[in-house]
Amino acid sequence: MKHPFTVMSRLSAGLGLAAALTALPAAAVDLSFYYPVAVGGPVTKLIDGMAAEFEKENPDIKIKPVYAGSYQDTIAKVLTAVKAGDAPNVAVLLSTDMYTLIDEQAVVPFDGLPGADKAWFDSFYPGFMANSQTGGKTWGIPFQRSTVVMYWNKELFKEAGLDPTQPPRNWDELVSMGKKLTRRDASGNVTTWGVQVPSSGFPYWLFQTFTTQNDVALMNAEGTQTFFDKPASVAALQYWVDLSRKHQIHPPGIVEWGTTPKDFFERKAAIIWTTTGNLTNIRNNAKFDFGVAMLPAGKQPGSPTGGGNFYLFRKNTPEQQAAALKFVKWMSSPKKAAEWSIGTGYVAVSPAAWDTPEMKRYVAEFPAPLVARDQLKHAVAELSTHENQRVTKALNDGLQAALTGAKTPEQALKDAQREAERILRSYR
Repeated sequence: MKHPFTVMSRLSAGLGLAAALTALPAAAVDLSFYYPVAVGGPVTKLIDGMAAEFEKENPDIKIKPVYAGSYQDTIAKVLTAVKAGDAPNVAVLLSTDMYTLIDEQAVVPFDGLPGADKAWFDSFYPGFMANSQTGGKTWGIPFQRSTVVMYWNKELFKEAGLDPTQPPRNWDELVSMGKKLTRRDASGNVTTWGVQVPSSGFPYWLFQTFTTQNDVALMNAEGTQTFFDKPASVAALQYWVDLSRKHQIHPPGIVEWGTTPKDFFERKAAIIWTTTGNLTNIRNNAKFDFGVAMLPAGKQPGSPTGGGNFYLFRKNTPEQQAAALKFVKWMSSPKKAAEWSIGTGYVAVSPAAWDTPEMKRYVAEFPAPLVARDQLKHAVAELSTHENQRVTKALNDGLQAALTGAKTPEQALKDAQREAERILRSYR
């Protein structure tokens, strides 16, 4: 039998050590937060401000935003960091990066983490969760989400003899109004295009607006099959090509994503299609009265959703994972989602965000954000598959070949489908 004094001495020493450790201040949890800064609107100051506010409310957590460039730059940097064992703790990446991040075993699902439950997941719009969940698990939390919407210059409509309050409601009206809105100088050079749809940066996303309106899906729900060359997909691309080549109301060739809002400001385009994430940018810079509307309908109205989700990374310690989840819940809370939407133009991601006093005041003064919210009932999940970067590159290459006249729409989409089939074969 051990001497009772020895046992008591050790117990007393252990309790003293525990008390001493308890008395020490807990070390702050440091989180690296990768964010794609190359998106519409002046977002860096907003992110810095929100991170600072979160730290003030949570002094035991330090957020280090890393502005990693475009979405494409950011996913490339994240995957490189994952392979090097230096993944971020939390990141905003495209919702369509979900399958890639799962296949790379880079991220963990939110399910099962303390404080992440079905009630929280169900608080977001179902249209946004379609690109956030797969296989019965939730891999992303909506943050800066969007749809494609139509902006029109009311002054140019009036000058063309059109009702400035009535944008085109369908494909036929887009063509007829576009012809009246397209202006040429004495030499026949176009000074204002009737309509401009960007085809660099995210060509597949803008193409998906046309396919959705033509009632055809581009992929299955499992991300293992694409339908690029279906007749309705080909007809959708033919319509886009015809806007410039046949009707001559749209710029020829490739239209730059980044300069499309600027062309709108400078009256080089009377109608543009771009993300709701450009709403605040356009509101701040357009020196004329403009309108925002749902996209014109083909067989039906519609747009894909788009934008970025929060992801949590596998390399996190339990302390980091808990802190990262706390940050994500704070950033996506109704109050912060409303603040983000007001500051950027992205769609507030939950019905509760639209019920906040701040959001109600904002839309009472400026109702345009309601367009994107209401378009969600006609929205579909953005194109997302396994090997998503390779699959979308195949489609983007085909789209640009068709828009430049290098291939017919039918041939371009057949070639893209053949390449997608090759890439995805092993996942089926």
